[in-house]
Amino acid sequence: MNDYGVVTEAGSIRFERVLPGPIERVWSYLTESEKRATWLAPGEMELRPGGRMELNFHHADLSSEKEPPAKYEKMKDGVSTTGRIVRVEKPRLLVFMWAGDEGETEVAFELTPRGKDVLLVLTHRLLDRATMLGVLPGWHAHFAILEDRLAGAEPRPFWTTHGVLEKEYAARV
Repeated sequence: MNDYGVVTEAGSIRFERVLPGPIERVWSYLTESEKRATWLAPGEMELRPGGRMELNFHHADLSSEKEPPAKYEKMKDGVSTTGRIVRVEKPRLLVFMWAGDEGETEVAFELTPRGKDVLLVLTHRLLDRATMLGVLPGWHAHFAILEDRLAGAEPRPFWTTHGVLEKEYAARV
């Protein structure tokens, strides 16, 4: 399985990861603020259609690497975003609209058991090219940390990983 996110159609990307299960464990890392804080961002989620969600990104809390590169200095003290829940089918599907600088985008997490493991599929839609080039390395770096956390390993350095991936995705897309 290719670790890289792929453009599936205009304005849409997809990632696939096989993660150590069970499915309820992976679901908790998507939906529970305290666990989501270890790989993505804490924040409340009202897990019902129309429910409010908030993500408070503090990248310095994700790994031992604390300082962002100069390009992302504005994110040093954290960045917050809000959105709304579209669909919830516990523990298999979470879809939300995410408010960004360029308008709303749709994020869908799908979980499928694979023996003792879980296939996670992320689809992020309604992206313009600039946003796509920003979220591809971001999701990839965040998923790398999620994999490390679920495996009980020391998380990879977020900003270093993101920087390498930014260049790779710019060349790929």
